Amino acid sequence: MTAFDLDNKIKKLENIRNELSNPEIWQDVQKSSNLTQLADSLQKSIDEWNNLNSSFEDFLFWTEFQGEDVENEITESYKNLIKILEEMEIRALLSGKYDSYNAMLSISAGAGGVDAQDFAEMLLRMYIRWGEKNKYSVELVDQSPGDEAGIRSATIFFKGKYSYGFLKSEQGVHRLIRLSPFDFNNRRHTSFVLVEVTPLIENVKEVNVKNEDIKIETFRASGAGGQHVNKTDSAVRITHLPTGIVVTCRNERSQFQNKEAAMKILISRLNSLYEEKQKDKMNEFKGETDASWGKQIRTYVMHPYTMVKDHRTNVEFGDVYGVLDGNIDEFQKAFLLKESKEKNQGD
Repeated sequence: MTAFDLDNKIKKLENIRNELSNPEIWQDVQKSSNLTQLADSLQKSIDEWNNLNSSFEDFLFWTEFQGEDVENEITESYKNLIKILEEMEIRALLSGKYDSYNAMLSISAGAGGVDAQDFAEMLLRMYIRWGEKNKYSVELVDQSPGDEAGIRSATIFFKGKYSYGFLKSEQGVHRLIRLSPFDFNNRRHTSFVLVEVTPLIENVKEVNVKNEDIKIETFRASGAGGQHVNKTDSAVRITHLPTGIVVTCRNERSQFQNKEAAMKILISRLNSLYEEKQKDKMNEFKGETDASWGKQIRTYVMHPYTMVKDHRTNVEFGDVYGVLDGNIDEFQKAFLLKESKEKNQGD
């Protein structure tokens, strides 16, 4: 009870609600929005604790009885208690500045030619399957087809609580080792794909983007052979002139929708760039060199054996096909635990 500090959270929530009851506070949109989000977060935290306490009391109640007729009740109440504890443990790890945000995930084929483009499409499917399994809203906002197979690149929006907190573990270079289906000599090939993950900033006001700093172009979006080809210039390309960042969006039906999605991508990347610069300044001050996302983080082996290994946490699984079907939760949990441990050691 002391570690959770329930009384303090209840008191803090009461103070915020009193503040929000003042009509004048709503004149400051940003402040009222921040207070509302904080109140919602505190209420959820209090509800979780009460739920845990209730489940624990339920478990203790059934353990006071004996006999086969109550064994199932004891087992079920125990499983429910463990499930709640595990969920609270994971949520406790998701305490970063942007962990509760929606996420934008971009995939880019790297070295490896057509194999890399095929691997990029495999990862695209993996993340879409992960999002669907975890009940997130998944929106493919941009996709560029590959030369012979697969894709050159793709951008996906994941919407739902903590989607960025979980997906940030995927940032980095992914490596695939397999017998290439595109090699007539059936030789083993190694290919690479870059995955970039940023919090999805949907409020343009959160990042200052001046109209004179952006160049907006429209063009005709077209798919690979046999796919529908737009007959209007519905695709949008936005260039941020000061930084040179270029974003495109071509998957929405209208030019307006593509422009809106492209702006979300741009401000999210600009926010990420700003955060990286701040982190670099801190590292210079501390004299540290943090590992960048340019280093391979995970290897998927399909030949001569099957295995997926995360090089940051050393977590590995033999079921490569299960992982590519979206079962990446254990990799994410291990990453969050490692991140939390390193953070605590640095404090």
